[in-house]
Parts: sequence; structure tokens; C-alpha cells
Amino acid sequence: MFKKSIYRFTGVALLGTCLLGSCTTAKKYNDLLAQKVKLEREKADCQSTLARTTKERSDLSKQVTELTEFRTKLATDTTLLGSTLRKTQGVYADLSDTYDKLIRNHDRLLANSALESSKLSKDLARREDELKALNETLMRNRSQLDQLSTDLKSREERLNELERILAEKDKAVNALKNKVSNALLGFNSKDLSVDVRNGKVYVSLSEQLLFKSGSTKVDAKGQDALRKLAAALKDQQDVNVVVEGHTDDVPVSKGTVGMQDNWDLSVLRATEITRILTGAGLAGTKITPSGRAQNVPVDAAKTAEARQKNRRTEIILTPKLDELFQILEGN
Repeated sequence: MFKKSIYRFTGVALLGTCLLGSCTTAKKYNDLLAQKVKLEREKADCQSTLARTTKERSDLSKQVTELTEFRTKLATDTTLLGSTLRKTQGVYADLSDTYDKLIRNHDRLLANSALESSKLSKDLARREDELKALNETLMRNRSQLDQLSTDLKSREERLNELERILAEKDKAVNALKNKVSNALLGFNSKDLSVDVRNGKVYVSLSEQLLFKSGSTKVDAKGQDALRKLAAALKDQQDVNVVVEGHTDDVPVSKGTVGMQDNWDLSVLRATEITRILTGAGLAGTKITPSGRAQNVPVDAAKTAEARQKNRRTEIILTPKLDELFQILEGN
């Protein structure tokens, strides 16, 4: 029954080790199992030696008994002739010597047998303790493997759920991009672009589409684009909107009313665009205006063309990831 339990446990241990891919756990388990087999074999050898010694002791005792009886019979036999007596006495002397030797051997064997028996008993007790400790270690390892298997299954379930949510978010982001692109089809691609980056939809609008140089007021064509964008986003309840104003590295003209530098220019433009979007029906709770000044250029060159690219407004559409965050916090 114990061996069957060990085999069943060994199978479970090997399976748990494979699931975890942990070479260290498998080696430790195999070493422990090998020690157990070795101890059981040594225990069997000790028991066999003890049985053999006990049998030899019994045989010697039987021989001593037989010789003692024979000696008694010779000593009491007074009917034999002198020559027979002398021969008998010689034989008796030999037998006595043999008897004495046998007695000494018997005593020595008894002493050795007792010593060996004591030693074997101690070895057996020690090996039984080792086997008990080994079984306890195996049980602990089995419990650890069961716990690891449970944890692994739970993590796989969370991972599958996470992958499902991410796939849904990617699908929603692509659908949002297509919807926004279709709403803004009538505008020049040089002035307006829609693309997906890092799981977000970026609507990039050039300064030429929205503002006159140094101005914070949106042109009529830019207002048209922003209203169409707001109309496309009205029913997107799970999308947050960030309006980022970007400038080139040329400082604003001195004396410009209400502006000290490009920070003011980028923030005021983002705020103005936010007003247009909310005025077109987009909820103000979903929009965050921000200014980045000249700090996030798309082209680091100092040419007029590079600076024109950098003067832009980016409207960043980010799907809410509440469900995803709940799963991550659960880990």
C-alpha cells in the first residue's frame, strides 16, 4: 500500500514539475526518492543478516548439547576394557578440547551476535527514522506541488481573461480609428492624420488647418473638422480625450497679448479646441486639455519644413481600461 502511494505521488510530483518547468524541484524529488529506495534495500539486508546469525547460533547450541550428551555417556560407561577406555579417554580428551573450543566459539559467536544484533537494531531504527523523515519531506513536496499547480491554473485563467480583454480593446481601438477616419475623410492628409499608437488613437491636426500663425482662434475649416470629430465621439462613452497643443522652437513674438512663451500658446490652443469640442456636444468630463510647447517635436531638424510639422495639435483618444486594471490588481 505504501509503495502504491509513493508511485501515485511520484506521478503527481513529476506532472507538477513539468507544469512548472522547474529542474531544481525535479532533481530534489528524484534524489529523495533514490535515498528512500537505498534505505529500504539496506533495511532488508540487515534483516537477512540477523536471521542468518540467529540460525548459526541455534546450530552451535545444538552441537554443544549433542557433545555434552556424548561426553556424559562415555564417562559413565565403566564396562569397556582398559584399552577401549584409554582410547575412549583420548577421544574424550579430543572431544573435550573440541568441546571447549566450541564453547569458546559459541560464547564468542553469542557475544558477536548480541553486538551485531544491537548494531543492526540501531541501524534499523536509524533507517526507519530516515524513512519517516523522507516520507514527511515527500508529503511536503507534494503539498507544494499541488499549491503550485493551483496557482498556475489561477494565473492561466487570469492571463486568458487579460488576453480576451486586450483583444476586445484592440478591436475597439481599431473600430474607433475607422470611425474617426471616415468622419474626417474630406480633409487633406497633410493637414490631418489618424493612426494608432500604443493602443491609442491619435488625431493629428496641423497648424495650417486650425490656426493662423501665433493665433489661438480656430479657423472655420478647423472648426468644421473638430465638430465632425465631436459628432463621431459622442456615443463613445468609454473613451477619454486628451487635447495636446504643440509648437515649434521659435519663441512667441514679444508683446503678444496673454502669452509669455510657447507654453502659453500651446495651452491656449488646446483649451480653445476643447471649448469647440464641448460646444459641439462632447462631454467636458471626458476631455483634458494640455500644452507641450516645443518639447515633443515630430522632427528635430531646424528647417522651416520641420518646424511646420511640429506646429500641430494632437487629439489622443484612449479607451478606458478599468476592467483590465481590476484584473492586474487581482494578481
